[in-house]
Amino acid sequence: MAECKEKLFDQFPPVSTEEWKVKVVTDLKGADFDKKLVWKTNEGFNVNPMYREEDIADLKTTNSLPGEFPYVRGTRTDNSWLVRQDITVKCVKEANAKALDILNKGVNSIGFYLEADQISPDNIATLLQDIELEKVELNFNVCVKHALELVKTLAAFFSARGVAEKVNGSVNFDPFKRILKRGKDFSNYAETATKIIEAAAAMPNFRVLAVDGVMLNNAGSFIAQELGFSLAWGNEWIASLTDAGLTVDEVANRIKFNFGISSNYFMELAKFRAARMLWAQIVKQYNPTCDCACKMKAHAQTSEFNQTIYDAHVNLLRSQTETMSAALAGVDSITVTPFDKPYKESDDFSERIARNQQLLLKEESHLDKIVDPGAGSYYVEKLTVAIAEQAWKIFLETEEKGGFYEALKQGFVQEQVNASSATHHVNVARRKESLLGTNQFPNFNETAADKIQNKETGSTCCGGNECKAEFSTLSFKRAASDFEELRLATEHAAKRPSVFMLTIGNLAMRLARSQFSSNFFACAGYKIIDNLGFETVQAGIDAALSAKADIVVLCSSDDEYATYAPEAFKLLGDKAIFVVAGAPACMEELKAEGITEFIHVRTNVLDTLKAFNAKLSI
Repeated sequence: MAECKEKLFDQFPPVSTEEWKVKVVTDLKGADFDKKLVWKTNEGFNVNPMYREEDIADLKTTNSLPGEFPYVRGTRTDNSWLVRQDITVKCVKEANAKALDILNKGVNSIGFYLEADQISPDNIATLLQDIELEKVELNFNVCVKHALELVKTLAAFFSARGVAEKVNGSVNFDPFKRILKRGKDFSNYAETATKIIEAAAAMPNFRVLAVDGVMLNNAGSFIAQELGFSLAWGNEWIASLTDAGLTVDEVANRIKFNFGISSNYFMELAKFRAARMLWAQIVKQYNPTCDCACKMKAHAQTSEFNQTIYDAHVNLLRSQTETMSAALAGVDSITVTPFDKPYKESDDFSERIARNQQLLLKEESHLDKIVDPGAGSYYVEKLTVAIAEQAWKIFLETEEKGGFYEALKQGFVQEQVNASSATHHVNVARRKESLLGTNQFPNFNETAADKIQNKETGSTCCGGNECKAEFSTLSFKRAASDFEELRLATEHAAKRPSVFMLTIGNLAMRLARSQFSSNFFACAGYKIIDNLGFETVQAGIDAALSAKADIVVLCSSDDEYATYAPEAFKLLGDKAIFVVAGAPACMEELKAEGITEFIHVRTNVLDTLKAFNAKLSI
């Protein structure tokens, strides 16, 4: 057989972007291309419906390799991230037993959350007994006031066992958390940080300065905000500690970034790529002796902001795609937040599922076998640069205010993030952002009041009697919390309201509007009584009254509403609340007849349901 040297695609003439655009506009039947298909992100830039090679032709970010400065493609030449699980230590012996157990189930990174009174040589020895210290990443979190004591204790413990130079891990010293969570300052943070770095000298692979961008994520920040403020946070460490006499290498190699991961799949993937690139450029400006100091150490944790109490197993879908974003982006380690975190202390089942979500990506999907698979993707490369540009603007704006610490004291960071959270809440209320099972397609008959064990009242004060806030704080109100509060109120009501679908007329329209209305009212936990259709308005009203409905929703076509709505409204009288599904052209005429309730796609679902609750005395 003769060798075929002709390339397949040489048989086809190239198609320009303009030709593609003409074809798309034709398919859109003349609709405006930009208005119909180009969408503006929360980050402030537009996303196009298609990207081509020409879009990345001038990008310098596509020229680097994994492990090479500026590390946009990763700080390593492999993608074997660490699977982390955190343990809240109530009893050191029990925590040790749990750690040993999960280390045999696929975990190779552990986070211990300690109380101050648990820091002692004996307790640390018990906590880490029988753990192969050189093979496991060990991370510790304690109140900032006791971080130095913990570092000293750990250094002595590891040195006594001859593994101090080999052990990997971190101590989460984060003095800025006190301002963000409690509005309390931490005086002389640079002095304390310097002492911590000195105390950790025996442990060269331990990161002891934290950048907790995950806090911003859990508070509802936009992606570019989390990145921009986190970069300013990291720069605060370098600037303040080099001013205190440390070298940039000593500081940069002690910083660990803890990021959150939202459900915006491709943008989160791009965020981590942009984060490494920008951080490398920042550290480079301080002239480190080795480019290795420019490598970002990045841990990622799935978001709590978008977790829900109702239909909680959907949280598994959210955290799975979030984990994929971080894994494909080449982070160093990942924690999957258990799906039941919003309403109870996680149990063995939810923790096992959380572990297995990562193991599935490793052992079955083999995402750890290839480095930076998003490289070369026109969309991902373009997103990386776009997010980097927006984050850089936020970084510069924060620096202009005197740096991250000063911006915190001025309330700038808190104000910006809380405003983004408020935007998310409004978008959820209007269903511009979907939370499956909460504001879209809820489980009609689910109840949740009985399963809620923990109350979201915030963390306890880390300073004893110092409880009065000096500075503004972040709000950690989850995106679903408003709808959950509404639905829980329904559960606690003396009577569960019932909503009757009066379906009549045009078959397609009445079914579509019945489904829309059923989902609409089910978001408040109301009982839904759906119907296939009625021959007459009178028959529908009679059935509604027989069912003792609290709300009657007329579901038909716009053209038929002019006739059906006034008739149904008069027949129903004041025996129930009358609602029209849709926004028909005859709306003003119907309002003149006394009909005031309309639900449609532009309705603020949350506010409307709150109003119905009020009318029903819930």
